Amino acid sequence: MCGADDEGADFTAQEIARARELRRGVAPVALCGRAVSLALMLVLGLTAGGAHLVGAFGGDWAERVTGGAVTLVVLPLLLGLPFGARVRVVRTRFGLVTQGWRGWAVDQARGLLISLPLGFGMLFALYGLAGVTRWWWIWAALGAAVVTVVLSFLAPLLFEPLFNRFTPMEPGPLRDALLALARKDGVAVRDVLVADASRRTTALNAYVSGFGGTRRIVVYDTLLTTAEPREVELVVAHELGHVVHRDVLRGTVAGALASAAGVCLLAALVTWHPLLSAAGVGRFADPRSAWLLAALASVGGTVAGPLGAALSRRVETRADRHALALTDAPAPFIAMQRRLTRTNVGEPDPPRLLHLLLGTHPTPSARIALARSWPEGGAAAGGAGG
Repeated sequence: MCGADDEGADFTAQEIARARELRRGVAPVALCGRAVSLALMLVLGLTAGGAHLVGAFGGDWAERVTGGAVTLVVLPLLLGLPFGARVRVVRTRFGLVTQGWRGWAVDQARGLLISLPLGFGMLFALYGLAGVTRWWWIWAALGAAVVTVVLSFLAPLLFEPLFNRFTPMEPGPLRDALLALARKDGVAVRDVLVADASRRTTALNAYVSGFGGTRRIVVYDTLLTTAEPREVELVVAHELGHVVHRDVLRGTVAGALASAAGVCLLAALVTWHPLLSAAGVGRFADPRSAWLLAALASVGGTVAGPLGAALSRRVETRADRHALALTDAPAPFIAMQRRLTRTNVGEPDPPRLLHLLLGTHPTPSARIALARSWPEGGAAAGGAGG
């Protein structure tokens, strides 16, 4: 990681102070929101409160499944709105938000319209299985793995267009350069699209979305209007690294296996009599146990979070190395990291504990240090495959 002198050379004291101010305004609110959400799960899942809440929808099995889905989706959303709104206010002060409150509310409603059918479908299938076979957990584990894979493939096609508009990039040198970069990397790309991210944010980003014949390079319009063409190429080169190393496929397979294993573990816990008794239900097949299930899943997600962040940092570092090998352009890479960090008001070196727990990418200082240590002719020595 860069030392203080290197960091000072890359970012001014004012820029570092501004990033720290943003983090101090956002991190406590976001962490508090997570804690309150987990507390809600535990209070309603490990007491009879959740069972009473679901039971209030009626005594019929279908009514209880509906009650479980509605309460599990709507209550956490409502509880999280004040924290999300506060984070948004802080980010607006730093010029990172361009979307109005009406647009933000519409996005929340869209998210709800996606989450409710998914939640109802999963609970309906789960409790339907639990009511007819003692081996429900095997089928549920298989179903969780399949759903993970299906959503990984379909989400870019079904959900992305709900939140952004995509238009083909105008023909020109940059589009040609991005397509040439993909060809050099051996990645088949259907098109280069521009996302209208500026409707919501000033943040800079790009990504490669889809599989096979649906794969496309997506560039934020904010990146196009802010960064130099060579910097845009480097961002895309990083994203192509994820494709070359099959990070999405590997992540999908790992996610499917983790989902299946998680269901098996949850099955052992939600059928444990002391927990069922605490939740106020006699058996798991009763949909009033939905909050107990959610509480245990939330605890598991919280515990697994730092491990997932560590794996993500490793994957992102490999993609950085791939971008440097593909382009052999460490100086523009450093310029790109500086621009991304300044524009996104990122902190070059965030607190270590916070980064270990939540950081999904290497710190900006670490990424710049990697580029500074990149050997001349690194692309020829290491190859674009990394």
